[in-house]
Amino acid sequence: MNTGDTAFMMICSALVFFMTPGLAFFYGGLVRRKNVCNTMMACVAIMGLSVIMWTLFGYSLSFGGNHGGIIGDLRWFALNGVGMEPGLYADSIPHLVFCAFQMMFAMITPALITGSLVGRMKFKALFLFIALWSLAVYYPMAHMVWGEGGFLAAIGSVDFAGGNVVHISSGISALTLAVILGRRRGYEHTSYRIHNIPFVVLGAGLLWFGWFGFNAGSALKADGLAAHAFMTSAISAAAALLSWMLIDTVKTGKATLVGASTGLVVGLVAITPGAGFVPIWSAFIIGALVSPICYFGVALVKKKLKIDDALDAFGCHGIGGIWGGVATGLFGKSSINSVARWDGLIFGDYQLFAAQLLGIVITAAVALVGTLICVAIVRIFTPLRVSLKEEQVGLDISQHGESAYPSFNGLDQ
Repeated sequence: MNTGDTAFMMICSALVFFMTPGLAFFYGGLVRRKNVCNTMMACVAIMGLSVIMWTLFGYSLSFGGNHGGIIGDLRWFALNGVGMEPGLYADSIPHLVFCAFQMMFAMITPALITGSLVGRMKFKALFLFIALWSLAVYYPMAHMVWGEGGFLAAIGSVDFAGGNVVHISSGISALTLAVILGRRRGYEHTSYRIHNIPFVVLGAGLLWFGWFGFNAGSALKADGLAAHAFMTSAISAAAALLSWMLIDTVKTGKATLVGASTGLVVGLVAITPGAGFVPIWSAFIIGALVSPICYFGVALVKKKLKIDDALDAFGCHGIGGIWGGVATGLFGKSSINSVARWDGLIFGDYQLFAAQLLGIVITAAVALVGTLICVAIVRIFTPLRVSLKEEQVGLDISQHGESAYPSFNGLDQ
């Protein structure tokens, strides 16, 4: 047991927790005024639901035992046997601290999905979907990548802090839900103006702040690897921020605050799987390239495919996470982190790159199939989508009976 590591990991756990309120501000600022409360409430509700599910059975299913490399069991139901001594996964911190750190990942991941469906999904349908999705997709993915005997880890695929588990899984599920729900009414004829840019910047800043705990904390101790992940995260975010500003300037003649905020987020997404595997110099490349990849990926999804991924959950997290997984296969070094069995493709070895591609495909398949199963179950109990009148009034009033700006009497956006 190491008190320094324990203190570090408890702080990192709190930082990762802070990301979900940050996401609420980020998403809340991007939506129309009449849907602010509903958008933020999705994140807040998940904050409660995820903690209860994780402590009752989620942690045990993700990290307790192993069945076929796919899922754990219920040996740690309600955290029975998870105590103050070190556990299986980290030898210098209490088992409870590792559990708490991973709990925050189980919180932020389903919250990312909600960005694709704002303005049109019933709240009770979303709440039930998130509960089922955590069971069907998140817990198995966490086990396959990080759990004892996990299948993706066994084939040599690596994911330092959640490229597969967090971003690709949520991004693919977000895209699937957006297709199933259909576009917002008047999607092609209505201008969906961002209602509060300062909220967006506040949310992005909180996400960047929390992401240092997200990535550096995944070293599971206060050591050189944590410092390495901290710096690669900072560099990738900064490079992506500047890259997105450049694209904005070239395309429109002006750099935008929303674009810069989006860029820093996709830079963090891209570095997440490789933060503790890739050399520091490669973080510049990973961050600089993710912005054009996501920028034109969003255009493809929205303009060419006509899919209403409202806040670009797939365009940023799905596409950015896929690039991050591929980049880890390109630049990964076993000398930085021995969890990687091989070096990346640019160092002359193809095996890590192949394992990364296979891991991405499997993750996408699990997320797609799991989402379809969850949607089918939810539809037994409630329609997925709000009525035309509820959508026109706004989900703040129709789903929650409250308004973010009750004193505002002008025309809504």
